[in-house]
Amino acid sequence: MIVTGGTPYVAVIPARGGSKGIPRKNLRPVAGRPLFAWSIEHARRARTSMRVVVSTDDPEIADLAREGGAEVPALRPAELATDRSPTEAAMLHAIGTLEHGEDLRHVILLQPTSPVRDDDSIDAAVALYEATGARSLVSVVEASPFLWTGTVEAATAHYDVDHRPRRQDVAAADRRYRETGSIYVTALDHLAASRNRLDSRPCMLVMRPHEGLDIDDEFDLLMADRWLRGWNAD
Repeated sequence: MIVTGGTPYVAVIPARGGSKGIPRKNLRPVAGRPLFAWSIEHARRARTSMRVVVSTDDPEIADLAREGGAEVPALRPAELATDRSPTEAAMLHAIGTLEHGEDLRHVILLQPTSPVRDDDSIDAAVALYEATGARSLVSVVEASPFLWTGTVEAATAHYDVDHRPRRQDVAAADRRYRETGSIYVTALDHLAASRNRLDSRPCMLVMRPHEGLDIDDEFDLLMADRWLRGWNAD
């Protein structure tokens, strides 16, 4: 569901034209549509009422975003579209250019590079954020308990190698999680004051393992295409 006003939520999809790893990544076709357009589709499938805004510096992306039902009130300035530009600055720019945005209170960040989201995930994120009264939410997937750090010459295990646990025996309090980059929810006043999508005590949405796919290379694009073709056919 996408609305144009009267909602406290705004979803921001940052989709700049450039990309360091995969050229024109946001425009690469994945299961029949540009990569960034899947985040618009997920917002459309959500039951949560929200405005949906695409932040981009690229006219082609802007035109496609509008065709997909998203707002693009203004192109992102070049200084906010570099490899080092913080996403939060782009979010605030996009929200600041909206007309009639005085009712907005909460921001949902949907990063296009995490294109696999189940239909209920955005709604689950909003429900958890509201139920906990948190100022921010981060989406994660469970990570392997068998983590290592260090160098190839000297590695350190983050578990007891002399008493290797079974994965299913790891206590819930000891489980580790990996940030997916897929969904964040933030109070707009916190974002504006801190310029950070997260505060020190965010609530945590544990997503399903397949939703942790992040697009870094051609293999990731292939995996997303395969998954989304099956998902979209249901």
